[in-house]
Amino acid sequence: MFESLTDKLGSSLRNLRGVGRLSEENMADALKEVRTALLSADVHFKVAREFTDRVQAQCVGQEVLKSVTPGQQIIKIISDELVKLLGEGTTAISDHRPLRILMVGLHGSGKTTSTAKLGKLLKKRGYRPLVAACDIYRPAAIDQLEILAKQEDLGFYADRNTRDVSAIGMAAIDAAKAGEHDAILFDTAGRLQIDEDLIEEVKKLRAKIQPDEVFLVADGALGQEAVNVAKAFHDAVQLTGLILTKLDGDARGGAALSIKSITGVPIKFVGTGEKTEDFDTFYPDRLASRILGMGDVVSLVEKAQENIDQKEAERMAEKMRKAEFDLEDFLSQMQQVKKMGSMQSIMGMIPGMSGMQMPDNAEQQMGRTEAIIHSMTKQERRKPQILNGSRRQRIANGAGVKIVEVNQLIKQFQQMQKMMKMMKGGGSNKMMRQMEAMRAKGGGGGFPGM
Repeated sequence: MFESLTDKLGSSLRNLRGVGRLSEENMADALKEVRTALLSADVHFKVAREFTDRVQAQCVGQEVLKSVTPGQQIIKIISDELVKLLGEGTTAISDHRPLRILMVGLHGSGKTTSTAKLGKLLKKRGYRPLVAACDIYRPAAIDQLEILAKQEDLGFYADRNTRDVSAIGMAAIDAAKAGEHDAILFDTAGRLQIDEDLIEEVKKLRAKIQPDEVFLVADGALGQEAVNVAKAFHDAVQLTGLILTKLDGDARGGAALSIKSITGVPIKFVGTGEKTEDFDTFYPDRLASRILGMGDVVSLVEKAQENIDQKEAERMAEKMRKAEFDLEDFLSQMQQVKKMGSMQSIMGMIPGMSGMQMPDNAEQQMGRTEAIIHSMTKQERRKPQILNGSRRQRIANGAGVKIVEVNQLIKQFQQMQKMMKMMKGGGSNKMMRQMEAMRAKGGGGGFPGM
């Protein structure tokens, strides 16, 4: 979502190279570009102006340290200000049990899915969540929540025979007590726009159930409109937190940078994809780092720890060290990496690579590579050198691809094995030269996940 903003900020800061002392004169153009970059990302104009004013006030007159460049020094200041803009302090939720969380938002913001995602996250933290279907208007809303609850093994409550939302909420609390659930998430109805009926219904439900947290689920693609929606809901039901969804999309990201400053309500969680595991606690410092193109190593490590088997990773590393890595190992490695999320989201967490774009068909190509390896026998995966023409044709037919794709995969895997043997023999310099030669010829592009 923030690729465009990252590129523009990087461009504006590069103009300060070689400056020995920061002054109003040499800062003016750079900060003008920073403000333009923020506005083009759909950041609220008031927020963009105040942000650049604060940065300028801190920068002007500062001596540039000998150990860093002016651009690096300003990036540190901008990073600190971005953290403040996104919301300093804790993103923890109430520790009260039974925990009651009221989910509100507009239609289409991903509220029902976010309810299930949050329930799954709470379950990982040791809670026994129950989700309550309080959306009695949208067709199949109750069915959708029930399916998600079963999928994630969450408690579920619904009453399809009443239109009294407050009564449903109170009955859900009783059901949670009976089932010994210590967290209740109330999924309420959304509308296409803010209206009085919606606000009144949510107000009544809030008064009845007395929630510990009131979370607004806001579509990150709405830009400044998301800020207006948040303000309207906050005035009506006193929000305690925000959940921004669709941060994996191609929207400009202005909502994330504006919403905390305008409403004063902290962002608690972010949705980064359609799957229930694509849901993370919001960390302002980590997002600021990613916006500035510095990656997010901490989140990357956390995802790896959650999704990658430690013993399996150690076994793989040992096989690579001994140059015994085969296609069966590669398939296992690729499947573990897929658990961490999309390749683009992983790239965004790697320092220096957040601005790089994966090819549009990268995920599809990875699936094709996986299908090719699945079409091989175990013996063929372990000894790809036995793959003659007829075997390759059989594999191509089984995977639904052309034989040229099978040939390309085998060729690139053989090149990788050569590199491993060179590393084993201490020929790292020669290996690097060969990698550069391969890159110049366009090699490696058809072997995603390497």
